[in-house]
Amino acid sequence: MKILTGNDLKTGAVTWWDGVQWSLHVEDAVDVGNHADTILARETAALRVNGGYAIDAVKDAEGVRPDHIKDRIRALGPTVRPDLTLKPADPDAGSWVI
Repeated sequence: MKILTGNDLKTGAVTWWDGVQWSLHVEDAVDVGNHADTILARETAALRVNGGYAIDAVKDAEGVRPDHIKDRIRALGPTVRPDLTLKPADPDAGSWVI
């Protein structure tokens, strides 16, 4: 499974491609298959994402999970302060985004 990640151009927040737009939550990410380069070119040109790239991921009972530890940290937040992580069901998680 291949998913896309990048950073929001306005806020710098880590984002994940959900098939239509960019989401703050990795569990919204969809498999882009062989279309990663096409989607990233379009989204970068439209100034919706910065530094986007495709990563390997797996889908299990808990949802989508990046394979590599670097991307797991990007998805879930700090490893030393669990209270600072982005909660999947947190309704206020994106409220600061302009």
